[in-house]
Amino acid sequence: MRTEQAPKTIYLKEYQAPDFAIEAFHLHFDLHEHNTQVTATAQYSRTNNTQNDLVLNGELLKLISVSVNGQLLEASQYTVDEETLSISNLPAQFELTIVTQIDPKNNKALEGLYQSSGNFCTQCEAQGFRKITYYLDRPDVMTVFTTRLEADQAKYPVLLSNGNLVEQGELGNGRHFAVWHDPFRKPSYLFALVAGNLQHVKDSFTTSSGRNVDLYIYTEAHNIDKCGHAMASLKRAMKWDEERFGLEYDLDIYMIVAVDDFNMGAMENKGLNVFNSKLVFASPETATDVDYLDIEAVIGHEYFHNWTGNRVTCRDWFQLSLKEGLTVFRDQEFTADLHSRPVKRIEDVRGLRTFQFTEDASPMAHPIRPASYMEINNFYTMTVYEKGAEVVRMYLTLLGREGFRKGMDLYFKRHDGQAVTTEDFLAAMADANDVDLSQFQRWYDQAGTPVIEASMDYDPKAKTCTLTFKQSCPPTPETEHKQPYLIPLEIGLLDSQGRDLPLQLVGEDKAVGTTRVLRFTEAEQSFTFVNIAEKPLPSLLRNFSAPVKLSYPYSGEELAFLMQHDSDAFNRWDAGQRLAMQTFKELLEAKHHGLPFGLEHYMVHAFQTLLIDPALDDAFKAEALALPSETDIAEAVRPSDPQAIHEVREFVLTHLAKALRLDLEQVYSERNTLTSYEIDSQSVGRRSLKNIALSYLGRIQDEGIVALVDEQYRHANNMTDTLAALSVLNHIEGEERELAIEDFYARWKQNNLVLDKWFALQATSSLPDTLKRVEALLNHEKFDIRNPNKVRALIGAFAMRNPLHFHAFDGTGYEFLTRRVLELNTFNPQIASRMVRPLMNWRHYEPVRSGLMRAQLERIQNTPNLSSDVSEIVTKSLV
Repeated sequence: MRTEQAPKTIYLKEYQAPDFAIEAFHLHFDLHEHNTQVTATAQYSRTNNTQNDLVLNGELLKLISVSVNGQLLEASQYTVDEETLSISNLPAQFELTIVTQIDPKNNKALEGLYQSSGNFCTQCEAQGFRKITYYLDRPDVMTVFTTRLEADQAKYPVLLSNGNLVEQGELGNGRHFAVWHDPFRKPSYLFALVAGNLQHVKDSFTTSSGRNVDLYIYTEAHNIDKCGHAMASLKRAMKWDEERFGLEYDLDIYMIVAVDDFNMGAMENKGLNVFNSKLVFASPETATDVDYLDIEAVIGHEYFHNWTGNRVTCRDWFQLSLKEGLTVFRDQEFTADLHSRPVKRIEDVRGLRTFQFTEDASPMAHPIRPASYMEINNFYTMTVYEKGAEVVRMYLTLLGREGFRKGMDLYFKRHDGQAVTTEDFLAAMADANDVDLSQFQRWYDQAGTPVIEASMDYDPKAKTCTLTFKQSCPPTPETEHKQPYLIPLEIGLLDSQGRDLPLQLVGEDKAVGTTRVLRFTEAEQSFTFVNIAEKPLPSLLRNFSAPVKLSYPYSGEELAFLMQHDSDAFNRWDAGQRLAMQTFKELLEAKHHGLPFGLEHYMVHAFQTLLIDPALDDAFKAEALALPSETDIAEAVRPSDPQAIHEVREFVLTHLAKALRLDLEQVYSERNTLTSYEIDSQSVGRRSLKNIALSYLGRIQDEGIVALVDEQYRHANNMTDTLAALSVLNHIEGEERELAIEDFYARWKQNNLVLDKWFALQATSSLPDTLKRVEALLNHEKFDIRNPNKVRALIGAFAMRNPLHFHAFDGTGYEFLTRRVLELNTFNPQIASRMVRPLMNWRHYEPVRSGLMRAQLERIQNTPNLSSDVSEIVTKSLV
């Protein structure tokens, strides 16, 4: 735990290259639960002519000895404090051996080397390696690792580390050893070690060049039957990366280990990925469709890191999006190529708008390459990952698929085996395509969500249509005034029949397609199209071609028209979202003035037309019927009143349910057939539409509907349908709900991952006693606050996914969260800092709630021994 002194701010502008390089690094682990001894031997050399001290990072270590070139140093020959080991008067080249001792069993922060379910495991990104040994723990120090593990053979029969296995054997006294060698240079954050009593499933993959790669997934014996989907996903990812980007795996073995106690989703350690178990295990009885797709995506994500993150890594942590944003983009494309591209795009943008746009509007707003940080763990954010992916996607939109591939090829050719910057990536894209992308750098340097105001002028006499765009970006902590971005705007024009019009700009000889990508580079810029025979309706920002907020004065009828006719699937969905948001705003205004509620007929008709359209696939319909969340509305309407938002959203959903009841019942009935569970796109789409129809019908809450929901719960043959029915019952007060919740627990009490769903369901209920239930569940025998998955399932779900009760007018939700944050702060600051974030945007709410949220932030700030992770979030929130 850090002390009370303010955490130090690290600045990008102060970056300096390391004074030392490490030519080779040997690690020897003598593994014991409480007294693991680590012997680290490194070949160092100076990188410059300075005589600076060697300053190594190290935390929570017991130093046993330090030797230089085989000579043991006296304590007077080095300096040790809480965070560093410094050695002076070193030669230009030398061998340094450091022996340390650590206590994995009591490492509850889950950083460095720790134990999970009795097995040894590591997590070194971002700065966990310094809790294993003293080292230059920074991503631009890359070396070749050789690791020897020794452990009790009965307790820990499996010994794993990075690279290829080169030696193993018995030592006597019941102990054994394994030696692993990774031939590829890597930084310390990619180091991994796993030792335990694990079983495995094995498969193999033949690369495009004909090499055989052994594939392993390790887990505890009782979960071995749930790894098939993860293995199949890995093989699909390996094949896809070869076909799409020409990237082949480079080791003889690829291993995945699933652990229950993990702060993150997964970690891409070279050749030895460590995964949160929830992103590996799947069976129809225990995992939903979303779980299956998430597992496939994250398996792909960590595999894709082998090139975008491992072979080419970050020079410093400010460049984090260089690997994470790029790799998120790659896993998004992987899923889109395997399943429904339009639906995947909708899902990604929905998440971006709900969470990343909210982050951009918070005190923690930062560019995808931040200029400073206090605690790097706080910058594993939606901005770095999801907005970072959108920035990469804009290269694809601007350069085209072939141009983007040329840029990627040049990037790897130039930088394989290096630690690089976002400028290096931009330069590769620009140079490979011989284009000027210098203005694009602003996406890396400026925070916030750009706002585009669009207008249209049609001249019937000249038959010209002029689109005018104005861009701006709200002030954010790093700067008040923003320079114009290079924004790719993908647009189309529709005639009165809903057909796409040919697009010919002034000065062009002929029309070039019906969808165009406009390069919007000025604060205000106009584009004029010719030969437009009638006043068109613009379809703007097709496929969400840039992470911006776009404003155009569409009427409700125009949005309904786009919902029914736009050829761009994303914009067809988005028109429905805009129409719903427009309706929510009107109803909130009516509520404020005490006026009655009502829905326009064209809105009901538009949703009905979409629901029964036989040309649309089920997955798209399901997405289109999912209206903006209460969190989305709160960000669009300020100051926010969560109670009022909940009321108007429920009114709209209930009104639509009643108006479309016959259609919804028919859609449900046609798709409610008991067939064998399949995870193909058609089957997933069918279940998605069936279950969203059920969620609408559930709002009617008459006896027949409740019986229908209860019947699905009782007879479902897969977790997707079971959980969908239980989710509807979860908001209906009555015996059916209580019996179903008890039954679900009785069925699944031995499965921790399924119980996480049970905890989260109760935490997100809209019923009045929800907070009381959540507090009681903290003492449940299956809840463990030291397990990050349980914390996210119960505390996180309540604070982040239940705005109605979290924002209770009396402040009880805020007080509940504060107590949990302070408890987590004492042993797992990373998770504590994630939990405190729902309090950040206190300024967005009406005065009473705003004041109560601020008071809790001040309470946290004034707590002694606050970790730097939590302190940074709270301090920036209160500035």
